[in-house]
Amino acid sequence: MPSPGTIAISSVENTVIQGDTIEVMRRLPDASVDMIFADPPYNLQLSGAVLTRPDESAVSAVLDNWDQFDTFAAYDAFSNAWLNEARRVLKPDGTIWVIGSYHNIYRVGTMLQNTGFWMLNDIIWRKTNPMPNFRGRRFTNAHEILLWAANHSKSRYTFNYESMKALNDDVQMRSDWTLPICNGGERIKVEGNKAHPTQKPEALLARVLIAASNPGDLILDPFFGSGTT
Repeated sequence: MPSPGTIAISSVENTVIQGDTIEVMRRLPDASVDMIFADPPYNLQLSGAVLTRPDESAVSAVLDNWDQFDTFAAYDAFSNAWLNEARRVLKPDGTIWVIGSYHNIYRVGTMLQNTGFWMLNDIIWRKTNPMPNFRGRRFTNAHEILLWAANHSKSRYTFNYESMKALNDDVQMRSDWTLPICNGGERIKVEGNKAHPTQKPEALLARVLIAASNPGDLILDPFFGSGTT
């Protein structure tokens, strides 16, 4: 992590900074990044419990400390803090993408608007190979939601409409994207185990970047995860 003080953007291009995301963002200059892609903790509220299938075998789940919040108020305080810093470092014509699930995305969406961002779209990522609901007590959770918002209502934001059409058989790109989750050779592993529990597919991030950025733009990923961005 760089030494204390304001971080010069030129010194951290194409760089991974390890540290508390809010503290690091506070050291970035105002209006210094073109686009933000954020995959924050979902606050799954699993409380360290081991999930099991009907045969009692364990289900891989997000039990990491970074997804543990004592209360919704604690999660909201965390979300407000990083969203305020995100808007400060985002250029006036920049946009932010936030991905989440039903556990958190509605709270985050409200906070995005309360912070001053201007909502552009919500995108449904429909998973072709979702994890089933093993207990049969709920519907299979087969999608996640991406919120796309501009810095403010007057932002002259980037949207590469023709590029999106080209990726969609020359038909206007819709707000529902059907893509698989990372569940094969693309899954990053360390000593045989998943390096990150919710690795995002490169195809998803490629679509986001092609849609809303230009060559030479500076992209900030304040949570990074497995490093797909």
